[in-house]
Amino acid sequence: MATLRAIRQRVAHVDKAVRAPAARQRPPAPIAIATAMPLCHALDRTMPRASAIEGVSQMRFGAMILMCGLALLSACASGDKELVSSGSRYAAPDVALEDYRLGIDDRVRMTVFNQPEVSGEFAVGADGALALPLIGRVPASGKTVSEIAAEAQRLFGDGYLRDPRVGMEVITFRPFFILGEVTQPGPYPYTVGLTALNAIAVAHGFTPRSDRGVIGIRRSGEAEEKIYKVTPELRIYPGDTVRVQERFF
Repeated sequence: MATLRAIRQRVAHVDKAVRAPAARQRPPAPIAIATAMPLCHALDRTMPRASAIEGVSQMRFGAMILMCGLALLSACASGDKELVSSGSRYAAPDVALEDYRLGIDDRVRMTVFNQPEVSGEFAVGADGALALPLIGRVPASGKTVSEIAAEAQRLFGDGYLRDPRVGMEVITFRPFFILGEVTQPGPYPYTVGLTALNAIAVAHGFTPRSDRGVIGIRRSGEAEEKIYKVTPELRIYPGDTVRVQERFF
């Protein structure tokens, strides 16, 4: 009992030191708290937890609030959107583009068998169409090259060419755009097999404030971006808008 009384007196002395107006240049609270920590452990063994030292309790409570706040900020950074870490963007490059649909500024090469005068290279215009010889403008935006080739073949065969055979391939993809916490944001040429890390390297790397674990990507033609986990396999598509977010801690 005498030992417990002595501990209580010591705690009361420390508590008084913590609460006293600071007459010194530096506040004594950190020293008092450091001194009280061993006493707190002693009291935990001899007294109910409700009598823990107030300063230490406040410190622990403050740490909990800080951790919760950081977690909340992290969640807010991605706008409460679901984190994507699998799917077609994590597939091999040839698989990711096998159903690629054309858009403005894509450039294709059309080959009409035994008809070099109508074969050539053509770009998708601002109206989303290809201006082809003889048959005029053919809608292309949102379609695959195989779909456009089949349509061109049908149109060429409708009074222009006998038994036409048309092949088509993409030779130049539209650019992608990268924004946010990179050194040089802006549009950049797309290359087959481009990954998120390649795209960031093309933009001269992350800034010191960037969040390097996740990025936002909005595919061309879609209204909202999705949040993706950054891995070496994460693919970027032509026309994508990539946003590197700022970290909060």
